[in-house]
Amino acid sequence: MTPPRIPAHGAEPGVSRRRFLCVCAGVGLGAAACDHGPPARPPRTGDGGHRPDAERDAPGTPDWRITSQGPPDAIVGYTDRVSVTPGQEVGLSVSTTAASFRVSAFRVGWYGGALARRVWTSPPVRGRVQRAPGFRPKTRTVFADWRRTLALDTATWPEGAYLLRLDAATGHQRHVPLIVRSVRGTGRTVLLHAPATWQAYNRWGGSSLYAGPTGSYETRSLAVSFDRPYDSDGAEKFRVYEWAAVVLAERLGIPLAYTTGLDVHTDPAVLDGAAAVVCLGHDEYWTPEQRAHVTRARDAGTNIAFLGANTCFRRIRLQPGTGADDRTVVCYKSAYRADPCYAAQPALVTADFRAGPAPDPESSLTGVLYEGYPVDAPYVVNSSGHWLHEGTGVRAGDAFAHLVGVEYDRVTPTPETPRLLEITAHSPLVCAGRPSHSDSAYYTVPSGAGVFASGTMRWVEALVAGSDELGRDHGMDARTRAFVTRTTENLLRAFAEGPAARHRPAPLPNCPDFYAT
Repeated sequence: MTPPRIPAHGAEPGVSRRRFLCVCAGVGLGAAACDHGPPARPPRTGDGGHRPDAERDAPGTPDWRITSQGPPDAIVGYTDRVSVTPGQEVGLSVSTTAASFRVSAFRVGWYGGALARRVWTSPPVRGRVQRAPGFRPKTRTVFADWRRTLALDTATWPEGAYLLRLDAATGHQRHVPLIVRSVRGTGRTVLLHAPATWQAYNRWGGSSLYAGPTGSYETRSLAVSFDRPYDSDGAEKFRVYEWAAVVLAERLGIPLAYTTGLDVHTDPAVLDGAAAVVCLGHDEYWTPEQRAHVTRARDAGTNIAFLGANTCFRRIRLQPGTGADDRTVVCYKSAYRADPCYAAQPALVTADFRAGPAPDPESSLTGVLYEGYPVDAPYVVNSSGHWLHEGTGVRAGDAFAHLVGVEYDRVTPTPETPRLLEITAHSPLVCAGRPSHSDSAYYTVPSGAGVFASGTMRWVEALVAGSDELGRDHGMDARTRAFVTRTTENLLRAFAEGPAARHRPAPLPNCPDFYAT
């Protein structure tokens, strides 16, 4: 049976354009109660896409969150692509115990504080329970291989990060993340989403790259498939580690582009001439090709921001799925000797980047090295006069409780670590009984590009600290939110201007002040 093709159409008939804006200085994303008006057809870019910068002040849709998740089989779904370009069709496979459901597409952004805009909604669709998941014993891979339910037309969808919300007739809901990616990033700040990491942690069907059905590491998957739904609410990793940074970047009004690590692996053209690339809160799983392309962009003058920790730690390989290329993430980790590439192609073996048989520590790109988990510690400012901290009022030694966690990075004085590097925060901690430090770092390269790494996985979460937006904030408060928000604003605005070394003070190398070389 051929699934119905659902045309793109406005979901919001005439509603008052009245909006209430509440933006407090240094208070993260702000708060608002917003009405939403009829969606306007967004302006187009010269390459056929839609300008995301035209979206910032458009009327938003406050009703985008999930209010009733229901049991695991109430309604779930997945797309046949992790990203599309505007106008490209995307298939959606849905399984539900309800008689019918609807799909709405919400674009994430500022929208006067509503934080998303509904760009499309479907008519009611007949529900069905799809087949049980399949299993590939050799790599312990779970996959759904469901029939396509809908074919979505994205012709009027602006570039950006989207949450597709599945609304069952029973009232239960799930999200499905989708990136409508940019073809060109010239002069823009490219937000780099991390679906490979989302998938690595996905336990839908009982297995992830961390554990098998019994919860044991030994029975974990060695390869995971995008041909299955995400667990939990459907978009947990995106919501926790990426969503708040997207909203903040859009609120600033800087020119933005959107892509994923998987797309940079395949086609890095979106990085050509980009002002900056922003890696979000948890971007652990990279292919060697993705890393090479991001490094090349840095060396051509593109600034790079790492707003998390544990970035570029795992080396992965992409393989086909049930119906398309690059739908399977392969990562053998500590079992790398069993990787089929071990004997013939050591550079493709899916061990950690720093590990053999072809070690290449991530610090040559990030400036910092992943060190440990779990940890909960204060973030301690070192370089209070750094341009990153303008307007924050911080002094050296000021601390922000709980901002370092749950994983952390630090600077290591090894040959791979960039030479012109300044440690801007140096936070003492204890992890697994061992004293150490988490470091934020900033360095520059001869192309003029600046590179910043926060050194903590809670950086993006802190943008909404003290609110109930994510249901947890690890004890971080509004003071921490104000500091992280202003620092991130300074960073994004500076990086949007082009190679940071040409218009911001140079880093003051200080590694020897903290670590023996």
